[in-house]
Amino acid sequence: MTNEERIVKTVAQSRTEQIQILMPEHINGYQRLFGGKLMEWIDVVAAVAARRHAGHNVTTASISQLEFKAPAYVNNTIVLKAQLTYVGRTSMEVRVDTFVEHLDGSETMINRAYLVMVALDENDTPVTVPLLRCETPEEEFEWEAARRRRAFRKENSLDF
Repeated sequence: MTNEERIVKTVAQSRTEQIQILMPEHINGYQRLFGGKLMEWIDVVAAVAARRHAGHNVTTASISQLEFKAPAYVNNTIVLKAQLTYVGRTSMEVRVDTFVEHLDGSETMINRAYLVMVALDENDTPVTVPLLRCETPEEEFEWEAARRRRAFRKENSLDF
């Protein structure tokens, strides 16, 4: 399939949010959100965004960046926001920003992660995904940054 034949989707078409209230079972020994639980939520919300874009099932190929910026505690409202930043032929990079949402509606970012997801057909074979159209300067900036991350992964034999 050539690029001229591929469907084009926008970043907005697959943007996804997930919301959690932190419960005691999500907390580590330091009374903060357990990083592994947050990573699970990040993987799920990234997969939903990638599935929406690809129209296929996906698998996580890599997490190229995961930054813990601040803690979260029991009873905090956690908001995860996922959006595509780049697409290749069968892979997609998804940025997931995680926030604590305060009772007044303001948000504090606690984590940012970049994941590479690969679209799969019914035989678990990688399948071509739609192209991505950037509509804002921020989306274009993210596209260029994602291209650099992809080049770095390729140089270091980490690209799928």
